[in-house]
Amino acid sequence: MLPCAVPVVAALSALAGWVPTVAPSAAVDVVPVLTSTPFAAAPGRPVSHTVTLSGTGTGVVPGVRVTFTTTVGLDGVAASASRGACPVVTARTVVCELGDVTFPGDGTAVTVTVTGTVHPGEVSGTLVQNLVGVTSSVPDADPTDNTVSNAYLTAGASAATVRPSVAADAPARGRTGRISVVVAALGLAGLAVGILLRRRRRRS
Repeated sequence: MLPCAVPVVAALSALAGWVPTVAPSAAVDVVPVLTSTPFAAAPGRPVSHTVTLSGTGTGVVPGVRVTFTTTVGLDGVAASASRGACPVVTARTVVCELGDVTFPGDGTAVTVTVTGTVHPGEVSGTLVQNLVGVTSSVPDADPTDNTVSNAYLTAGASAATVRPSVAADAPARGRTGRISVVVAALGLAGLAVGILLRRRRRRS
């Protein structure tokens, strides 16, 4: 073998083990959509948060990661993804690694679902803030729209279990009864006065 061939062979061997990084097209933009069902779930009630990724353009977005956080803890929290895995699942934080995602893909939606029960100890009317962030190994076309959030107050107990109108109406009925008694007494007094006046007129 010629001496000059040695560097060439070495270079070819090095190139054979090299895998180029696939960057997303400049037109690919990943946008997350967050849906919470039911919206404003009451303490002690189950809730489901679904993150759906949509992308404009054509290309591969490498190393996609979805992070979900909430300000009110979930009991029995669980997470699932349409692809990849969710290595971090806690009462307030879920992280899912989806790997390389191709857009537009095969028509199957790329989703992450977080389920659990709103902690029963939370007070009705507590502010809940849910936040979703999407990152990747290579930034997409518009990183400014890679986060989405919603916020609401936890609902109270249902009207079937709480009936404040009963307690509120009781004093009103009591006042009405007392007023009726007073009116009746005044009426009798007026009648008695009228009878006395008639008797006096007859005697005179």
